[in-house]
Amino acid sequence: MTAAAPARDLLTLPKAHLHLHFTGSMRHGTLLELAERDGIALPDSLVSEWPPQLSAADEKGWFRFQRLYDVARSVLRTEGDVRRLVQEAAEDDVRDGGRWLEIQVDPSGYAARFGGITAFTDLVLDAVRDTSARTGLGLGVVIAANRTRHPLDARTLARLAAQYADRGVVGFGLSNDERRGSTADFAGAFAIAERAGLTLVPHGGELRGPDHVRTCLDTLHADRLGHGIRSAEDPDLLARIVDAGVALEVCPVSNVALGVYSDLTSVPLPTLLEAGATVALGADDPLLFGSQLAAQYATMRAAHELDDPTLAELARMSLRASQAPDDLRTAALADVDAWLEA
Repeated sequence: MTAAAPARDLLTLPKAHLHLHFTGSMRHGTLLELAERDGIALPDSLVSEWPPQLSAADEKGWFRFQRLYDVARSVLRTEGDVRRLVQEAAEDDVRDGGRWLEIQVDPSGYAARFGGITAFTDLVLDAVRDTSARTGLGLGVVIAANRTRHPLDARTLARLAAQYADRGVVGFGLSNDERRGSTADFAGAFAIAERAGLTLVPHGGELRGPDHVRTCLDTLHADRLGHGIRSAEDPDLLARIVDAGVALEVCPVSNVALGVYSDLTSVPLPTLLEAGATVALGADDPLLFGSQLAAQYATMRAAHELDDPTLAELARMSLRASQAPDDLRTAALADVDAWLEA
């Protein structure tokens, strides 16, 4: 009997990262260092009990998750802190085989400390340009509205995103607990972003099921879905997603951490792939879930016994679903083929 070939190194598999939140990309060590610098008391779940035990099965669980996120955001006090976060997030993705990163941020969450939403967006985009030049990683920014705020605030952010559509902003999203508010109320904001040619990437199909995915498709005209994993529960919906070419930004480790699935073997990635869906694996919030980009591929390899050709195709899909420049995408896809042939 011929011995099976050893599995290829997932750190060297070229890939794109399409679902990474700004504060959630912070390194745990950086959080501790910045908090100590400014005398900020962190809860035990962000220090001695990190990564925290989380669940979003009910409103109390999501509130706890959001509180930890807000505490983490509070340590970003200076322009240098913001630049450091972007630089380190890029370095982590490069280490994990990343060739392109779309980092998602809600400027209104940082506006009070950094001179308003426009000034903060300018700072982030400048940091992105500097970081891309230093690391060689392609970077784009997704501006995301918060669904727990008023839809008029989302329109303001959509107009802001539209102003930067040719200066580093590649998409417009809608984040936070999808069980809150009315998604259809944000259609006006997404229409502004759509007219500007931005990729539309609302969260949907994680904490709520297929009906909310339909709402995101029908009222927000989603090009990609943040998560979208629960589309697997409805074959007709999944077929529609496949036919429309809507990509799903699947974040397996966070799905389990937040209680959407009981364990990694329950994440229905095989169902999505068998249906022909475009899937881009993402890390969501490594600061809170303790897991970076390559680990998403590793966990799915282990949980579902995925072979290397399947993992290579997942990487290709992440690149095809991205807003990376054509030359970057073409080169990275060629390198995926080389990884598989090695």
